[in-house]
Parts: sequence; structure tokens; C-alpha cells
Amino acid sequence: QVQLVESGGGLVQAGGSLRLSCAASGSTFSINTMGWYRQAPGKEREFVARASRAGITTTYYADSVKGRCTISRDNGKNTVYLQMNSLKPEDTAVYYCYADSYGDNERTWGQGTQVAVSS
Repeated sequence: QVQLVESGGGLVQAGGSLRLSCAASGSTFSINTMGWYRQAPGKEREFVARASRAGITTTYYADSVKGRCTISRDNGKNTVYLQMNSLKPEDTAVYYCYADSYGDNERTWGQGTQVAVSS
């Protein structure tokens, strides 16, 4: 069983930056890919970014955040990060961390952290 706890969300002005963190605990040895989704008010949850266990050399981003966001992992700390720069009001959403495990191929979700970007 894997547990995920997100942190780092908040309220920022357009053009500002935030770094989200997602700390994994439990059966962390079984984690493969970790990443982020987000859900804006009134919209469906959408993919943001993901990173394999190897780190930033195997990262993938949604077009909406490419060039503005960087996902990274610290496997020693069992933590994945999402550095967000040049934030826009349309980035306002609840951001959810996820982890995919090797053994049972199950996806674990965090509780989410709120990001609000004002204009």
C-alpha cells in the first residue's frame, strides 16, 4: 500500500511561481511512475506531468504546461515535485499527485492541493 501527501499549493499572482511536493510512504519500493493531474472548477481532471523512476530524463508534460513546469523526483526522499513558473489564471485547479506501482499495477492518488492564480 502506497500513501501520498501533497503540499505547496497556495494563492499567487499571475507570473508567479509555486513548487508542489508529493511525499510517498508505505510500499515505496514498488512505485514506478509518479506524476500530477489537475482539476479546474467545472472541468474534468486533466494530465499535467509525469516522471519515471529514473528521474527528469524520462519526463513528459501536457502541452498546456510545457516550458513553464518542471517535474522532478528525489527517490531517496520518495518525493516528486512540480515546479511551476509563469503561472496563469487558467492554471487555477486542485493538483493531484499519483503513483503507479509495479506489483499490482494500481494507481494511488493523493488528496490534492489547491493552486489559485489571480490576475
